[in-house]
Amino acid sequence: MSWQPTRDFRGYGATTPDPKWPDGARVAVNFVMNYEEGSEPSVQDGEGYTETGLTESTTSSMGLKGRDLAGEGMFEYGSRVGFWRLMRAFQERGLPMTVFGCALALERNRDAAEAIKQAKFDVCCHGWRWVKHFDLTEAQEREHIAKAVKSLEQTVGERPAGWYCRYGPSVNTRRLLLEHGGFTYDSDYYGDELPFWQTVEGKPHLIVPYSLTNNDGKYAGQMSTADQWFSFVKDAFDVLYREGATQPKMMSIGMHMRIIGHPARAAGLWRLLDYLQAQKGVWITRRIDIANHWKATHPYPGKGLNE
Repeated sequence: MSWQPTRDFRGYGATTPDPKWPDGARVAVNFVMNYEEGSEPSVQDGEGYTETGLTESTTSSMGLKGRDLAGEGMFEYGSRVGFWRLMRAFQERGLPMTVFGCALALERNRDAAEAIKQAKFDVCCHGWRWVKHFDLTEAQEREHIAKAVKSLEQTVGERPAGWYCRYGPSVNTRRLLLEHGGFTYDSDYYGDELPFWQTVEGKPHLIVPYSLTNNDGKYAGQMSTADQWFSFVKDAFDVLYREGATQPKMMSIGMHMRIIGHPARAAGLWRLLDYLQAQKGVWITRRIDIANHWKATHPYPGKGLNE
């Protein structure tokens, strides 16, 4: 029988390993920009409806049939405007970030792909399209992985080292990533604040967990203002920073161009970036750098890990 994910309720337990972040940092912070606009379900791409997830569109509740031009425009705002605002926010401060890039979306905005390449932001593959991988057959998912890797090699100049599904993985995803080869890590896991190893069909594989908690998706019905979002994420950082005196961790902060790329929300991001830069002992870094650091500092211990 092919490898299947198993559940682990223990993890590292009460005493977590010392990640030994560079310069003794208490927290490793990774900002992630989700580049999805242009890969979402649409009438034009055959789904028969317009995706409106994480937008202000309300037309889906009005019984609209066919194309939702309001929803389309809200997605296009992300790639036309929000993307560039987020790029400026990080580049003006000299800060790195990771891009969770849907391959087809970057094909449809080569200027954005080139800007990411020139900025040297790492691209973690967010799939070929913004689809539910757990609804794909194994053959379809294998094809999506191959198409995504090939596409990103062409648009951003190198193959992705990481992987993260849009809606969550299937039971086959991790095994198929190992089968395809070339991935340093995946982030299809939410259950920890430090990387860890698994053995997948006899091969070592690194998991760098992600978070939907420290995420601008909170604006979708739970928060209204930049102050609320800033306060929420700042509190998360402050707890990790205090704990980091003895047990350093990592912190993922997720952003969407069509959400936090709007001016009123970007203000909260600016406050957060400036706040973090003012703290000592914080490693703001790319996801691939966290993965490579973990591989060097905590190498694969051997087989038998959640096989």
